[in-house]
Amino acid sequence: MAITASLVKELRERTGAGMMECKKALVETDGNVDAAIEQMRKSGQAKAAKKAGRIAAEGVIVLSFNEDSTQASMVEVNCETDFVGKDDNFTSFAKAVAERVLAGGADEVKTLMEQPLHEGEETTVNQAREALVSKLGENMNVRRFSRFQAGSGKLVSYRHGVRIGVVLELDGGDDELGKDLAMHIAATNPVCLSADQMPQDLLDKEREIVAAQAKESGKPDEIIAKMVDGRMRKYLSENTLLGQAFVKDPDTTVEKLLKSKGASILQYTRFEVGEGIEKKQENFAEEVMAQAKM
Repeated sequence: MAITASLVKELRERTGAGMMECKKALVETDGNVDAAIEQMRKSGQAKAAKKAGRIAAEGVIVLSFNEDSTQASMVEVNCETDFVGKDDNFTSFAKAVAERVLAGGADEVKTLMEQPLHEGEETTVNQAREALVSKLGENMNVRRFSRFQAGSGKLVSYRHGVRIGVVLELDGGDDELGKDLAMHIAATNPVCLSADQMPQDLLDKEREIVAAQAKESGKPDEIIAKMVDGRMRKYLSENTLLGQAFVKDPDTTVEKLLKSKGASILQYTRFEVGEGIEKKQENFAEEVMAQAKM
């Protein structure tokens, strides 16, 4: 049976596997998509290592809290495609990883991967990951996690879809304020909480850029110095959480909002799926055409 591009596309969409792997499976099963899927799953365990080098920049952010919300975890679990990112098996695995992180005992991903995925079972997080790679045909990784323990404040969270997650510890205020602030952080992605926490290398780089821009104005040095100072103040206000204009009321800053509520933010963490990962742009039609010419 002729292996058409539409057959390859169907198998790829159902499995999330690479085009070459799909085409090979279809050739071996004479174009039977269901048989190809079964064969790919049977041989998947051995292929998990081969998929390890493929870029996994899609996925989900998952949050987990204990019963009284004094402890929380947030994890990023990656896969290769949005299609697999929505698969129930994948999302269930990610949720179980978040619950394992919440249970404690790991301070880095490497340690986490060797722990049982579920309490009382022998299957480790990594073994469960490999089995899922075999089943769904994509590279998958537990990229990072954070664990939170409330101190004098309370933990509040917000998740925008499955791609952005925020956990913050709020001292004072109420649940509505906490949710509003978590949503603000999700939307604006501040570099840090306050100006004194801004990394010096970022400040130096920005000052170098604005100084070069200011010199192009041709103004006297003393005026240029004032221009640079002004632009640096603007940079800090736009990139520090306390300095930012509050998204629900741009006429006030987050710092002023907190003061009006007698509250303060003790800590916060924001995860976004795939941030910092170089993604490979693929064109399926071009890929199929290239293979058809081979």
